[in-house]
Amino acid sequence: MIQFGKNPSEPGQKSWRRQLDQFVKENQQDLAALSWGLWLENGDSQGSIGIDIEPTPRFIYCPKAAIEKLNHQAEDTLREMLGVIDAHNPELEVLLIGISSGQINLVQFKPEPAPPVCFEEVGRDVDTLLTQLEESLSKHLTSV
Repeated sequence: MIQFGKNPSEPGQKSWRRQLDQFVKENQQDLAALSWGLWLENGDSQGSIGIDIEPTPRFIYCPKAAIEKLNHQAEDTLREMLGVIDAHNPELEVLLIGISSGQINLVQFKPEPAPPVCFEEVGRDVDTLLTQLEESLSKHLTSV
């Protein structure tokens, strides 16, 4: 896990990560469906899916060029993250980048079933999934 900015031992800093991890565990199938739906719409042209925690939790795109620029500014400390992004296989796994308080948290998991199957099984379009997941995310990530 890569951290920038505030001291990670400050109250709340670990909390948002724990809350994000819990949210991901509880919403794996919907997140996998969303990930696949966004992949079908855009491929990797928009970048990786991100979750911006502040001021209100919401899904965003994290363009690879922006992560590369941040890596350069951070003296090449994000090279492992860039390697994970480069090796990401959207048909098998989900990749999310959590961002809060000047810190980044890479979340990657392999859902069962695979993302394309999750998308079919969930049976909701991308906009509906985004709305529902953002509402759930806002409720889940309290007092970050």
